[in-house]
Amino acid sequence: MAQIRENLIVRLLQRGAIARWAAAARRATAADLDVLRNQRHRARQIRAHVDELMHVADNRLALPRIGSNAFSRPGGTEWSWRPRLWRGPLARKGMSAVPSKTNLGEEVTVFHDCKISELTLRQVRNTREADLAPFGLRMDVFRFDGSFLSVVIGAPQSACDGLQRRHIVRVNAIMEVEKPIEVFARLNIKHGPNTEQLVLELPHGQEDSMVEFDLGYSELNEKRVERMWLDLIFESPEMNQVTIRDITFCRYTRAEI
Repeated sequence: MAQIRENLIVRLLQRGAIARWAAAARRATAADLDVLRNQRHRARQIRAHVDELMHVADNRLALPRIGSNAFSRPGGTEWSWRPRLWRGPLARKGMSAVPSKTNLGEEVTVFHDCKISELTLRQVRNTREADLAPFGLRMDVFRFDGSFLSVVIGAPQSACDGLQRRHIVRVNAIMEVEKPIEVFARLNIKHGPNTEQLVLELPHGQEDSMVEFDLGYSELNEKRVERMWLDLIFESPEMNQVTIRDITFCRYTRAEI
């Protein structure tokens, strides 16, 4: 009962505050300047708190929910993963004039060989109805005087646990581009002193694309697997905007014939 009474009092106070500010807004054109100056000062203080509340509420209430790891997985999937950048907010949202070997979070690194960097990176909030990942990565590339640009995603140790040549590693990427661009995915697996590399091109003209790396075509030493990472390599990226809305990984066993 006490809680109900308290909630009622709060609602009445809020209603009264809204009515007072509505009345002040109606009288603003004719109000005394000293009164108006004080009202403006109080309104700015209130607006700062309201803006902060709206910002937090929009992020928490928007879909997809922050931290979501929901995505389609093929039958028989043994391991699956969405990198942290696409699941939750980063402390540093973006940067400009990005130098090579710049980290964006703990798992994503950008490499290039430009003498003068005109590359910007920004984590963006996904809000489209079709989006499953809460966040995306946007790259704006202006003048590009280098020969390569790649985004490297380091997989967790769980990706290597039990990895064998009978496995297939699937990578799904949802990517928007301002103009058509060739994108290659290179899977790297370090085993002992050697590194196995498998390269596939992402399908052209598809926002939602998928590639499958069949480890049966590799010379992987299953007993010495140490780590795995993926390079997304962008060909001729100059004057383009690329938004990676989502990227996910799955590992499953190849069907035996």
